[in-house]
Amino acid sequence: MEPTLSATSVQAAPTNHSCDINKLKRAFAYKLFYQQGKTVLSVSLNDYYQAVALTVRDRMQHLFINSTEAQLEKESRLVCYLSAEFLPGPHLCNSLINLGFFNEFAIAARETGLDLKAIIDQEKEPGLGNGGLGRLAACYLDSLATQQIPAIGYGIRYEFGMFDQEIVNGWQKEFSDRWLQLGNPWEVKKADLVQEVGFGGCTESYVNGQGNRHHRWVPARVVIGIPYDTPIPGYKVNTVNTLRLWSAEAPKSFDFQDFNVGDYFGAVAEKISAENITKVLYPNDEQFQGKKLRLEQQYFFVCCSLKDMIRMHLFCHDSLDNFHDNFAVQINDTHPAVAIPEFMRLLLDEHCLNWEEAWDITTRTFSYTNHTLLPESQDKWPLSLFGSLLPRHLEIIFEINHRFLDQVRLRYPGDETIVRNLSIIDESGPRSLRMAHLACVGSQTINGVAAVHTHLLKTSSLADFHRLWPQKIINITNGVTPRRWMLVSNPRLSQLINEAIGEAWITDLTQLRRLEPLADDAAFRTAWRRVKQENKEDIAAFARDRHRVTLDINALFDVQVKRIHEYKRQHLNLLHIITLYNRLKANPTLDLTPRVCIFGGKAAPGYFMAKLIIKCINAVAEVVNNDPDTRDRLHVYFLPNHNVQTGHLVYPVSDLSEQISLAGKEASGTGNMKFALSGAVTIGTADGANIEIREEVGEDNFFLFGLSVPEVEQLQATGYRPADYYLSDDELRAAIDLIRSGHFSHGDHDLFQPLLTNLLEHDPYLVLADYRSYVDCQQQAADSYRKREQWTRMSILNVARMGKFSSDRSIAQYCREVWRVKPFPIELKWQRIPEGGIVFPRLS
Repeated sequence: MEPTLSATSVQAAPTNHSCDINKLKRAFAYKLFYQQGKTVLSVSLNDYYQAVALTVRDRMQHLFINSTEAQLEKESRLVCYLSAEFLPGPHLCNSLINLGFFNEFAIAARETGLDLKAIIDQEKEPGLGNGGLGRLAACYLDSLATQQIPAIGYGIRYEFGMFDQEIVNGWQKEFSDRWLQLGNPWEVKKADLVQEVGFGGCTESYVNGQGNRHHRWVPARVVIGIPYDTPIPGYKVNTVNTLRLWSAEAPKSFDFQDFNVGDYFGAVAEKISAENITKVLYPNDEQFQGKKLRLEQQYFFVCCSLKDMIRMHLFCHDSLDNFHDNFAVQINDTHPAVAIPEFMRLLLDEHCLNWEEAWDITTRTFSYTNHTLLPESQDKWPLSLFGSLLPRHLEIIFEINHRFLDQVRLRYPGDETIVRNLSIIDESGPRSLRMAHLACVGSQTINGVAAVHTHLLKTSSLADFHRLWPQKIINITNGVTPRRWMLVSNPRLSQLINEAIGEAWITDLTQLRRLEPLADDAAFRTAWRRVKQENKEDIAAFARDRHRVTLDINALFDVQVKRIHEYKRQHLNLLHIITLYNRLKANPTLDLTPRVCIFGGKAAPGYFMAKLIIKCINAVAEVVNNDPDTRDRLHVYFLPNHNVQTGHLVYPVSDLSEQISLAGKEASGTGNMKFALSGAVTIGTADGANIEIREEVGEDNFFLFGLSVPEVEQLQATGYRPADYYLSDDELRAAIDLIRSGHFSHGDHDLFQPLLTNLLEHDPYLVLADYRSYVDCQQQAADSYRKREQWTRMSILNVARMGKFSSDRSIAQYCREVWRVKPFPIELKWQRIPEGGIVFPRLS
């Protein structure tokens, strides 16, 4: 249908915030004509998207303003979530669902001649993270708003995301993620709330008028941070919270004097240098490249955020003595840990508190979430680098460490080993700062993100801290929001569940237990399978249209999508696929369960082995998918550019969820929860949240394989020899030898040799040790899939028993055990702009 928006339909801006269909249609036209300067003769799909998005944002504003005013009036404690990454995904569909406007907007769009689904699909998702850390942070913001907890998420407004991934000749190629290129209608620039951030320079001491010695920092360079606010609506409540992202700019963007003397680059050099800080998101696997910039990024956003909090506090209070009563600050992993010395600097140097007062406020304000056991993912900064960028902060850290270690020596007299182990300064090599230690010392609470992860923190990586403070480390298992990861990503299944048990599960996931009796209902199982089949038809159409790939929607969909990393063990999955291929080649009539194996994920640009794994996956796919002996029963599909939007597509179609990291290496995982919530059955190790998922869904509804954490530790302690497994297992040897022969690389024997050498001589993640257990477990899964009714029952029970893994439960636990906050319901003071307009106070 030809769109019917026209200049004649544009009369005046809507003056209320209702969702009357006709008023919505006029609002679309108003936004398109007046705000974007477009008519139907020049309009694009993106213009329609912008118009609809701006209309939705307008209808959030009265909720947002009410939320802000109510929180200021009653001074509720504000949760401030500091995270270097947020991956909220596309906003439009999620906002329509949370606001309860979806049906009205769909009708208004249809009556206007627009396709709301096409408009939703047009949105470019924000490139503000690279994986699970950012997706978890976004889930938590959704749950904070839904549970009516006043909160602000603070982060960085990256101009370019991590990168867009394309597969060229089987290799990952990186391209700029220009997510802001066409504009972002959800954000509002708050140019009046800018903050100054310093770098480098020196420190000075002086005596104030009261005769007290103080310090000040004289930076060599100053940039300014400009906040951009994005509203985060809760689900069918009046609370709208804020995601506040900081963008770096130079205080003076153009030097006219340099320009006048012909130094054209010098005239804009300061602008370029400042803007580089928030130009691009660095992948978290990068070892050294960009390390200085990453430190600048981390300090930049926490400095802006803390100054913003202090600004808000002093708006209502005369001093900072009770700051911790009004703000609870969560450090999401070690990236924002520099917030602790920065807050101390602000209290000591700019607000003139004494050390004891400042440290008491600091340690009652901050809490720290630890997300990893991998040493390479723990931030450590060389003292020389840190001191050159943040000299005053280094002085403060030395003082924090000195006072802390004095306490340790009093507790453990004569034990210099524990002093060295606990010190914030690592003296074992070139001196460096242990940011995880700094976060532990400066926080009131430390939490792990899954039961086994927290246990390992207490017994290994943070064992000495646990010995010192046995009550400080707690567990809060991660969760995912059912709004994004069911209502948005799997609407068919959500609708079936609504029809069966009502809608209460959307904000109380434990209500899914009411599905359990329906697992024995043949008609419900049939409807459940129909939903899965229709979802598979969607991804099959996507694969066909985008990549000219044909997928058998009747096959078992075996899916592994996550960051490409050796510890995630995508190569273990690949060895199983090659084993199936070898079996079919040896016996073309083998009765093998048809299987579509889907991979997705990005490798950090500098991570050679991860990129080689991607190439190997695609090389195997090229052979397997084109061999007449295998192509009808075994298919491999690498889904490029995995992000939130592809997650919407792939989680709902999965039959088998691959969660196969080495036991003890995955802190929690949230992909495992998204898969199970959409009805996939997990094949996995006893690692991260897999353990708790298996406990909840039942041993009969989970395929467990592999070594346990104690068995991994024992094998590594006694001496692991991967070549022994290669020599003793015929199928494993055949799979590795086939790769080595050049069968998947057009005769090139050397292409994948680095991968094979690492497996046979080192194998740090025990791929070969777990191979046989994994392959046998895969056979059990394939056999179970053939029993259609039994498999459907397993799928239903997985969903029914996922109540624990809602981010609503996680946030409720944070509120209770860490932040000490309670829900703060917002009452609407007005539903529309008053008839007489808004009366503004007279400005003096």
